[in-house]
Amino acid sequence: MADTLNLEFVAIADDLDSGVALVIDTDRSWLQRLQSPRLGPVYIDFSSADMLYRRKSGHNEPLGRAIGVKGEKRPKVFDATAGLGRDAFVLADLGCSVALSEQSVPLCYLLEQARELALMSANDKVVEAVSRMRVLCGDSRQQAVEGFDVIYIDPMFPERGKTAAVKKDLATVQALHGDSSGANDPKDLLVWAMAQPVERVVIKRPVKAPALGNVKPSHSITGKTVRFDVMVKPKG
Repeated sequence: MADTLNLEFVAIADDLDSGVALVIDTDRSWLQRLQSPRLGPVYIDFSSADMLYRRKSGHNEPLGRAIGVKGEKRPKVFDATAGLGRDAFVLADLGCSVALSEQSVPLCYLLEQARELALMSANDKVVEAVSRMRVLCGDSRQQAVEGFDVIYIDPMFPERGKTAAVKKDLATVQALHGDSSGANDPKDLLVWAMAQPVERVVIKRPVKAPALGNVKPSHSITGKTVRFDVMVKPKG
């Protein structure tokens, strides 16, 4: 498996003291941050209680509005920073077709494993949502985005007021991307995204943070802790 993923193999993660490990056990896989303070495991599970709560809590509305979900319209979304796939799942649950593009090989592996597992869920709504998702591994700027309506960018900056579990997950993903010398700069992603043949680009930001790259959005949709800056591209 290590050879397939082009990763270093270590039999026991306790032998390492820095970086982030992809831990593959007999029944599930996860990310483990190794440096001190050593945080708990980070899983991707689209059938988890947390994801089911997201489906029912109603907090999906600002994201859906920013993407352009309205009436019967369900835009095709290219998620350029898939990460743990949570926002992509929300969009798929709203009825959008979503491509999850992720540069980190361990995250790609976990996303695809989680998608395949969720396809076997007893919850029909979860199965319907993940059937609208597909995982793409590599630099988003090298992917073909023709046919998509929206490019979504989440720089994954830590947000004040987040729970310890969410902060742990973000810290682990950020550490993983920090280990990747080819990690994309969000500002570069925005420049690339604005040059693509899509209707709009949506950037997720902490509610009080400045606009990414100081590029003024067409409009913003603001929630309690996050803001979605929307760049509507001129037609023609």
